Amino acid sequence: MSAMPSYSVRNLPFDQARLDRIMDDAGVDVLIANSKHNVQYLLGGHRAQFFDYMDAMGPSRYLPLVIYPKGTPERAAFIGHRLEGWQREVTPFWTPEAQTSSAGTIDAMEKAVAYLRRSGVKTKNIAVEMSFLPVDAGGTLYNAFASSKFSDAHNVLERLRAVKLPDELDKLRTASEKVIESMLAVIAMHGPGATKQELTDALRCEEVNRGLTFEYCLIAAGASHNRAPSSQRWEHGEALSIDSGGNYHGYIGDLARMAVQGPPDEELQDLLGEIEEIQRAAFAPAKAGALGHEIYAAAEARLRRSPQHNHIHFVAHGMGLVSHEAPRLAPGAQGEHYGAKPLEAGMVISVETTITHPRRGYIKLEDTVAVTPSGFEIFGEGARGWNIAGTALTA
Repeated sequence: MSAMPSYSVRNLPFDQARLDRIMDDAGVDVLIANSKHNVQYLLGGHRAQFFDYMDAMGPSRYLPLVIYPKGTPERAAFIGHRLEGWQREVTPFWTPEAQTSSAGTIDAMEKAVAYLRRSGVKTKNIAVEMSFLPVDAGGTLYNAFASSKFSDAHNVLERLRAVKLPDELDKLRTASEKVIESMLAVIAMHGPGATKQELTDALRCEEVNRGLTFEYCLIAAGASHNRAPSSQRWEHGEALSIDSGGNYHGYIGDLARMAVQGPPDEELQDLLGEIEEIQRAAFAPAKAGALGHEIYAAAEARLRRSPQHNHIHFVAHGMGLVSHEAPRLAPGAQGEHYGAKPLEAGMVISVETTITHPRRGYIKLEDTVAVTPSGFEIFGEGARGWNIAGTALTA
């Protein structure tokens, strides 16, 4: 793990005024973050080394807790696992109270309850991440504060994270660029007959070699729309869709690009051209102050004119520490909807257009777009056309 910057209650790793305002709007007195990604966000990048990609430990599981009382960071606390003590020695947490002595879910929450009672913070309205709170820990908290009102902290924390700070934008840009580099390396090294599993395994290695944590690869070849890695072979003249997420210090680079074995024919050129035009139409309205639904309106206006409109799927969603997060723009999206709200500089949006063609297969572009005061910036913009397979083999 890379060294984390040093923070204090006067130099927090998040926008305290924004968080206090959001908590006030939601009627929340004290926030308890209990998902790994939100703990990472509030602590300025900390993730438990031992539990980075697993939770189970003995008869229980890892449960980190960041306690933030509205307006009083000097009373904030972190409850962590005993194996985080070594990381604490190297880089102390900014929270004035930091306990790295828990071993499971119940004792972690018992320590949080004891701290809340001892600190004297207001607990009339408590927000927790209900989707990430184990039943046994939740029961411990609810029983301890039976007269309190509990709410879900999901929207509070998503609203806080929706606007990215400069260092977050740098990480997302880096992640996106490294994912594109990894895809191009894999495409260049594989000729006809390569299996989807072989391509996925190679992509994993390329992303790891570039300092990313490989998250997933959704991959489709030929006429098939199935995107699971398999023994299916990618043959001459066939299209390949690669949609991969690579994680850079917690931030997701999530992009999709296309490749073909041999020169693309005119039909493939036209299909990808349709997608490119829809993507560009969706980008156009993105700027601070524009309403979120303008992105969908622009894309769908171009989509309806496409001869492939019956086979096209469009979606736009926020991304950052989580691959689908605020701003939520899709109709019917869960959580707080941003379609009728102005976009803010620093918001990051994934824009995806897919053609599920009955003969030519799964054709898709996915881009990462950062909202700026006057427009937008595309992260990892390269390789948007048809990338020719096996170029490294024939060079």
